[in-house]
Amino acid sequence: MQTDKPAEREGGLLRSSAVVGFMTMLSRMLGLARDIVVAGYFGAGSSADAFFVAFKIPNFLRRLFAEGAFAQAFVPVLSEYRSQRDLAAVQALIHRVAGTLGGVLIMLTVLAVTAAPVLTALFAPGFYLNDSAKYALAVDMLRLTFPYLLLISLTAFAGSILNSYGRFAVPAFTPVLLNVSLIGSAIFLSPLFDPPVMALAWGVMIAGVTQLIFQMPFLARLALLPKPIWGWRDEGVQRILKLMLPALFGVSVTQISLLLDTVLASFLQTGSVSWLYYSDRLTELPLGVFGIAIATVILPSLSRKHATQSQQAFSDTLNWALQMVLLIGVPAALALLLLAEPLLITLFHYGAMQERDVWMAGMSLRAYACGLVAFMLIKVLATGYFSRQDTKTPVKIALQAVAANMVLNLLLIGPLQHVGLAAATSISAFMNAGLLLMGLRRTGVLQWSVGWGAHWLRLSVANLSLLGWVVWQSLPAAQWLQMDVGQRVLNMSWLVGSSVLLYLMLLVLSGLRLRHLRQH
Repeated sequence: MQTDKPAEREGGLLRSSAVVGFMTMLSRMLGLARDIVVAGYFGAGSSADAFFVAFKIPNFLRRLFAEGAFAQAFVPVLSEYRSQRDLAAVQALIHRVAGTLGGVLIMLTVLAVTAAPVLTALFAPGFYLNDSAKYALAVDMLRLTFPYLLLISLTAFAGSILNSYGRFAVPAFTPVLLNVSLIGSAIFLSPLFDPPVMALAWGVMIAGVTQLIFQMPFLARLALLPKPIWGWRDEGVQRILKLMLPALFGVSVTQISLLLDTVLASFLQTGSVSWLYYSDRLTELPLGVFGIAIATVILPSLSRKHATQSQQAFSDTLNWALQMVLLIGVPAALALLLLAEPLLITLFHYGAMQERDVWMAGMSLRAYACGLVAFMLIKVLATGYFSRQDTKTPVKIALQAVAANMVLNLLLIGPLQHVGLAAATSISAFMNAGLLLMGLRRTGVLQWSVGWGAHWLRLSVANLSLLGWVVWQSLPAAQWLQMDVGQRVLNMSWLVGSSVLLYLMLLVLSGLRLRHLRQH
């Protein structure tokens, strides 16, 4: 049996979450820089719409398979092997999973590249029916972007191993390479292509190769560098597959909802896909930096506690994660609601991005912001099921949420257009989170810990005060449009910085201490 210490014993879940959060923040900041560059070069026109569809298809499948179902199925099984078996057994599992996963993904990639016209028509039927040039461009780019699924899925596999061994920083840093690649491609490669947007598709391919190679030395240091072996019938592989298949929907219902938005938005006016993309990107910043970071860190911890029958410690960890989500998610949602247009103007209103694009994206950003807390809660609550190797319950809940989302999409798209699609996603996310929470409570897996009353009081005081401060300090969007880039950045930095300081100060004055943030 292995003797390496779990990450939480080496510094606590708070420190691990901070490491992941910092690296993810770096990645998201570069992601915003990437979107600023892309908006400046390509705006929200036909070529941008085509690229976002061509990139969203493999990116959606990445989140569904690699970061979603696969990671949630693989990490609990790997954690059990670590707790109950020796290093040789862990290595054998990794070799067989690598070979099986890689083999399946190669076949899927060949099939998808061959069927790119069909896939594009399926995911963006509006392009196929109404705009043949945009459709053809999206097909050409999809043939370059789809292999990213193979490369990034193997990267996520490597990252799951590193996370299980407490090496959170490397997988969290890896997405930085995608953003650097796309920024470089837009600036340096786009003049070499006709149309220029094809450079972004090549940038995706380059990023996939770079990200996979980057993680290999770190696996080698753990003596866990995969030596792929086809192992479809291996007991561990079969367990992962059985857990993975229902988890395809359970963990990624938000991504399914966003993809449905894209399908329906392809029927709307030109720019709708891009408006949803830019507003979703801003919502993804707090979701990725905090929500996904917390879920990533607690998954190995919860899996070990389940394997060792530590029920009270399991519940305490879930309580801690939920409190952290609310502590960060509520003020982040308020900020996006109140500062939608100023944020979009500061980040994207340059070059090809028009004033009308800002207003349209601002409306969908507010709709997504209303569901931010629910998006974050889903990440944590679903982990409570997957760490216990229960994938069936989240699937049933996810299917209900997806069905509700589709009904709401059809009801709201007429009167609200692209904003209705974003609103439907947020409403269905709250339904999903609520059902997940009720399931954990009903089975007794989650018991409320002492201190929730004080936590709610602190949250209420701090967030109501924050709301008043931002309303008082913010300027009309028309004034932001008149500022140059330096003034925009300076004003936004002051507004965000002062708001964060005020929020933290109010939390401390209302009784929050560092010990409340620790989870041992």
